[in-house]
Amino acid sequence: MEIKNVEIRTIQLPLVRPFRTSFGTQLSRELLLLKLTTRDGGEGWSECVAMSEPLYSPEYTSGCQDVMERFLLPAIFERGDVRAEEVAEILKPFLGHQMAKAAIESAILDAQLKDEGISFGSYLGSSRELIDCGVSVGIANSIDELVKEVGLYVSEGYRRIKLKIEPGWDIEPVRVIRETWPNIPLQVDANQAYSRSDYSHLAGLDPYDLLLIEQPLDEHDVLGHAELAEVISTPVCLDESITSLQAARDALALKATTIINIKPGRVGGYLESVRIHDLCAENDIAVWCGGMLETGIGRAANVALASLPGFTLPGDTSASSRYYHRDITTPFVMDDGQLRVPQGAGIGVEIDHDFIEEITTARKIISAP
Repeated sequence: MEIKNVEIRTIQLPLVRPFRTSFGTQLSRELLLLKLTTRDGGEGWSECVAMSEPLYSPEYTSGCQDVMERFLLPAIFERGDVRAEEVAEILKPFLGHQMAKAAIESAILDAQLKDEGISFGSYLGSSRELIDCGVSVGIANSIDELVKEVGLYVSEGYRRIKLKIEPGWDIEPVRVIRETWPNIPLQVDANQAYSRSDYSHLAGLDPYDLLLIEQPLDEHDVLGHAELAEVISTPVCLDESITSLQAARDALALKATTIINIKPGRVGGYLESVRIHDLCAENDIAVWCGGMLETGIGRAANVALASLPGFTLPGDTSASSRYYHRDITTPFVMDDGQLRVPQGAGIGVEIDHDFIEEITTARKIISAP
């Protein structure tokens, strides 16, 4: 497949409600959309999940666009005829930038699969048509507000609740939510907010029957997570620490985690995500699909990934309405706590071109020589 050009758009999509975590509060989602056009008229779409500032990861939207324009896309164009399976190797000389690389690989894969009439799910190895939905709940202004918000999601049918936590907002909100809903699958996400001095404090979460505690320590402190796993009974799950297949192998070898959150953007794409899934399946390690406030473009691919057999825990694959009043694709609508895996070729959803035009703040086309 030969690429004619890649259009990079910056869009600003308002959130239904502010989303607060230990690394900041978001009122809207700024992200990059890629539309790839092939020389024979094919088209592929993807989104780059980096945030506008380097708070969750070292990558950020304008930096991703810069590295794509200056280094990554020229390397892809130089190859000429290219397939998605070759992208990681082509871009390997450029260190890091997994989210930018993932966006390019995903756009190529979408175009490639549309040309071949194959859905994302079928290509990746989907084993089911429906996936269970979990929801991520940000840090609220009060316990009462948290209870009200969680109650809304429970009434909508979500099958798992994830609470964001940080020092000063952890034991008490978890206690209240667990006592209010004794049987709901419940987990917490710290986004690296704690340190090695907090082991005994985090053990205070053990009585609340949590599925897991996600990324309590710094992403580079894999050994600290291994130590923490010896101290607490709540399973430790790694997120930010898992940046590649090799990082997953190392974490498992150190016994730093018994559950892994796979985020395709963070690990460099869906093909690397499948490799991590396969490694975990071989080692009886549960995996689930994390979210980055994706639009329907990224959500479609995530839902397909989450339908692989090793994804045994509900992920952050919420309905479109959880985050957006209007999505940029056919919206994902939850039915009885589940989403249907798209069956159409490529990502399998219709793009709302008119709405994308409305929320575009910048646009640039990078053409192949």
